[in-house]
Amino acid sequence: MPVLILLLVVVIIVFLPQWWAKNTFAKYATPQDHIQGTGGELALHLLKRFEMTEVKVEETDEGNDHYDPETRTVRLSPKNYHDKSLTAVAVATHEVGHAIQHHKKEAKLALRTRLIKVSMKLEKVGSIIMMVMPIVLLLTRNPAAGFIFFATGFLTIAGSTIIHLVTLPVELDASFGKALPILKEGYIREDEEKAVDQILKAAAFTYVAASLMSILNVWRWFALLRR
Repeated sequence: MPVLILLLVVVIIVFLPQWWAKNTFAKYATPQDHIQGTGGELALHLLKRFEMTEVKVEETDEGNDHYDPETRTVRLSPKNYHDKSLTAVAVATHEVGHAIQHHKKEAKLALRTRLIKVSMKLEKVGSIIMMVMPIVLLLTRNPAAGFIFFATGFLTIAGSTIIHLVTLPVELDASFGKALPILKEGYIREDEEKAVDQILKAAAFTYVAASLMSILNVWRWFALLRR
């Protein structure tokens, strides 16, 4: 029973944030006739308005909306690039918020960029360790070696989640320090502010929610190795 309770808690912690973010984006993804432009068009407009014409706006097939500080590019998923929905304009403005942080040379964005690179390396190392672990167990037949590999893999992957939590203030600033004040300047109606607030929260927590899924992969490996 305690194991089942622990498993339920893990599933809730891992899946609930991801489900909430996706559900929030989907809830407000219906195109609205009164919205003047698409997410891509709004991003271009805002970049011109804030004199950041060196920043590009691109549609990405990865389905991962983000701002790339190395190439100075706002990348939007197809629906957010082409649609006139609250989700599209809010997410686009959130990513422009990161571009504004970069334009203003805010130190917290520079730190986040470095830490995200570290997190990507940690995830790769963790994945390799988890793949090699069964082979080591098979060759050595030593449970201690398996535990060491498992612990190392877990810590490297969990480290990515910790990094995203540490850099969460950068995401919150892009949503509520940058995007929301801009959108309230006439880009959305007053009765839409509550919905946009929810979308911007989801945008801020997207990386944290996604990184939690990596921890579930560690749990799956652990369950497999116990068989």
